[in-house]
Amino acid sequence: MPQVPQTFFDALAVRTWCGLALRALGRAREEIDAINVYPVADGDTGTNLYLTMESAVAAVEAVFDGHGTLTEQKPPLADAVRAMAHGALIGARGNSGTILAQLLRGMAQVLAADGETAHTDGEGLRLALRRAADSARHAVAHPIEGTVLSVASAAADAADDSGDDSEGDCGTVARAAYVGACAALAATPGQLAVLERAGVVDAGGRGLVAVLAALVETFTGEGPVFTALETHARVAVDVTHTRVEDVFASHASHASHASGALDAPGAPEGTPREGGPAFEVIYLLEADDSAVTRLRERLDALGDSLVVVGGDGLWNVHVHVDDAGAAVEAGVEAGRPHRIRITHFGLGDVHTTGAERPPRERAQRAVVAVVPGEGLAGLYGEAGATTVLARPGEPPASGELVAALRRAHAREVVLLPNDADLRHTAAAAAEQARAEGIRVALIPTRSAVQGIAALAVHEPERRFDEDVVSMTSAAGATRYAEVAVAERQSWTMAGICQAGDVLGLVDGDVAVIGADVTATARAVLDRMLAAGGELVTLVLGDEAPASVADILEGHVRESYLAVDTVVYRGGRQGALLLIGVE
Repeated sequence: MPQVPQTFFDALAVRTWCGLALRALGRAREEIDAINVYPVADGDTGTNLYLTMESAVAAVEAVFDGHGTLTEQKPPLADAVRAMAHGALIGARGNSGTILAQLLRGMAQVLAADGETAHTDGEGLRLALRRAADSARHAVAHPIEGTVLSVASAAADAADDSGDDSEGDCGTVARAAYVGACAALAATPGQLAVLERAGVVDAGGRGLVAVLAALVETFTGEGPVFTALETHARVAVDVTHTRVEDVFASHASHASHASGALDAPGAPEGTPREGGPAFEVIYLLEADDSAVTRLRERLDALGDSLVVVGGDGLWNVHVHVDDAGAAVEAGVEAGRPHRIRITHFGLGDVHTTGAERPPRERAQRAVVAVVPGEGLAGLYGEAGATTVLARPGEPPASGELVAALRRAHAREVVLLPNDADLRHTAAAAAEQARAEGIRVALIPTRSAVQGIAALAVHEPERRFDEDVVSMTSAAGATRYAEVAVAERQSWTMAGICQAGDVLGLVDGDVAVIGADVTATARAVLDRMLAAGGELVTLVLGDEAPASVADILEGHVRESYLAVDTVVYRGGRQGALLLIGVE
């Protein structure tokens, strides 16, 4: 992470701020999840904010990678803030993440207005914070006070009031915004009855406070000292609710003392209303402005918690509805929806209406696995696993994993993420499920072939700990690889690759760069089998050459006499070929 403090708001400051904000949200994630009560108490506001910011960080880092690593090669401010906003938009999770994405987009609209400007000062930061608050409020169909929208507006007001005191200093403006946000956060229980009843403050607003604290640190090198929110917050969790007491230090002149904890945005996650919608629907939408205006009207009539953010032809749509199909169909009529996510708030929760169903007896043990293609979903399903499909470029959110853990309907669940990049998401989902009384063991599988190996030794009749140890051992003993096509030129462990090159990755690192899929796959297999092995697993994607499986099977049979080979069809899985060696 770049050194702090930063003097001006330039590309390096954007990078620093995003990294610090991600770290701050990571520290506060569980606390924010615990106080998430409005409008749906699904306990994932903190996780959604973290994952949204994580996507923004990845986009900013990609821009810096494209400009080299030397300071004089840093990208323009406009490129960095546009990447931040775009990354947050495409990675936005839940209502809270969608609103955060719009806040960042509003800032980017101001900071990137002059594409040639290398940096901005305190006045530019004030204008950016104001645009952020206003654009987020506009994105919510029915803004509610006492939510993150109130906190964002108060932060912008306080930044405006800093006036001449800032003398062009970004640090002073950031401090003023932070103090204003803290004061507004403390006031949220008095603005929204559901927060007051639960004894909490708004979770989304708490997340924004963490993001603004990171902004202060970016320009001062120190965490905020005016309110010392995190230092003075004391979280006490009991069986009925969570409270945060003594939230602010006495020297925060703008903040009133509050007994409360933390919750969410103008239409975010939080306390459910009896008889409320049963589904959360989120998708990215390619559409023009006029179509989105009509879409807002239609979705507003279908449900609530409607937030539509974005622009320039790309939008992120979030709504709570009873008819998920109708919400998706509305998107199809408006343009091209993709990355569609539908989450059921849960049978038997406060959203469910109608006669109660007799409770189904829980199984003792189940396996939940993330799989990259339809073919493997069928394979895992036949083996008794509950699956979550991760389409190329569309990793599942923590809410989807929690829903799958619930759907497994077992007292004990083994979770197989099958992707190194899902470790934080899977850990968050496991923690939430444990809070609901499910015993969850997370096995850190980094590839679907490791999951296959773990599932092969799964024995539900064994003691849980013994089963987990056996599955973990089998997964750990399986080396994994994949063959894919490079999308752009880049540096790798094996040298420089060009767009269109065939890459052979072993244990996550590029080991072979080639021009032919079959030849590259054979070279990868030889590297892996040089260290020994008894079984080769091949999972073919839809775009793999038809003959590659037969050629590789023949190669293994002729060159490695004691090694068996099994072949599966993975469907549309992203990689051309997945390889496992046990």
